[in-house]
Amino acid sequence: MTLQTILPVQAAQIKEWAQTRGEAAWLTERRLQALELASSLELPKPEKTKLDRWDLSGYGTFKASETVSSTDSLPAAAKDLIEEGTPNLIVQRNSGVVYTKLSEELSAKGVIFTDLETAAREHEVLVKKHLGTAVKTSEHQVSALHYAAWTGGVFLYVPKDVEIEVPVQAVFLSDDVSATFAPHILVVADANSRVTYVDNYVSAGLNGSVLHNGVVEVIALDGAKVQYATVHQFGKEVTDLSYRRALLSNDSDIEWIVGEMNEGDTIADTATTLQGSGTHSDAKVIAIGSGSQKINYTTRAVHFGKSSESDMFTRAVMREEAQAIINGITKIEHGATKANGQQTEKVLMLSPKARGDANPILLIDEDDVMAGHAASVGKVNPEQIYYLMSRGISKTEAERLIIYGFLAPIIAEIPLELLRTRLQRIVERKLGQ
Repeated sequence: MTLQTILPVQAAQIKEWAQTRGEAAWLTERRLQALELASSLELPKPEKTKLDRWDLSGYGTFKASETVSSTDSLPAAAKDLIEEGTPNLIVQRNSGVVYTKLSEELSAKGVIFTDLETAAREHEVLVKKHLGTAVKTSEHQVSALHYAAWTGGVFLYVPKDVEIEVPVQAVFLSDDVSATFAPHILVVADANSRVTYVDNYVSAGLNGSVLHNGVVEVIALDGAKVQYATVHQFGKEVTDLSYRRALLSNDSDIEWIVGEMNEGDTIADTATTLQGSGTHSDAKVIAIGSGSQKINYTTRAVHFGKSSESDMFTRAVMREEAQAIINGITKIEHGATKANGQQTEKVLMLSPKARGDANPILLIDEDDVMAGHAASVGKVNPEQIYYLMSRGISKTEAERLIIYGFLAPIIAEIPLELLRTRLQRIVERKLGQ
């Protein structure tokens, strides 16, 4: 069997893309090695989800997008997600980044905020050191194909002791079914730095199927604090495969805030490796499934460092015939004394045909630790509806209030008002209100 019959991406394509973009030779070589590795790797095996039955062939081809000098020239689907006067912003449309802006203030402090392709040429040492350290090429066939075919993306580097007060933002838009859409996000927060990064993924005007094979890597060095907020709101035409990983050094901290609002089938795996002592990971996930979506959300924390702490909190609402697997995995390795890992998964089902499975998992290889989990799956409480109706509220409005109250603790954590408002509108649309 030839490589061509196995994989949706070919070596000739990669070489052509690289030449078109003037890519660094070392990066092209990495791509080709990843493609060769992909042919020998298996697909991921998320819990109770058979990816071999999904159509994962929609990689498309690299198509250069025309850059713009102002956000006013962006398509409405992207422009609606950007607040006027946003000082630090990257916008990717299909295969490439079309708009980049970094304030003079942050540039003067040594902050790097550009597309990953440019960073690989202009900041080779930094990119080489960190690219592929959190999400390994060899993890599975999907990750290998990502490293072979990624385009555009973001590279954010925050120097030692630099604290960024204003969120750094990115928007990723897919509106061409024939274009590759596989951005790679690499965030490196140097020692004792602080940053909030916010991005939004959206699709518009698609007349066929698209595969999003995306990877996020966050590297937080000693004492760094990273807040990472992301909202995915792809239409039903997009199959979303997203792998997010963070590596934490001593006394560093990451907060994940994830809004899973897609209408198509989705695999999302968000994981933190607490390598150093005194590290902390906090992951908050909100999700709504509708239609006939097939969904698998996994949140993981792996403790190696002493006195490390992790919290995971997922709230999901399933309606119509949506089916979701919600996995929470806390792993405390031998030697991670005084570690504390807590997780909660809650699923609310709004239809007899909807399904949500919550799977809390604790894997403990050390005695001197604390760990706990909680999980619940159920319908809207009829007693709560009755109580609200007794106060003159209609049944429909009562259900809406209960659902919003169920999701509110995570929505309130979104660090941008515009994004919170947008997320509220998405929730209303997804719930058919």
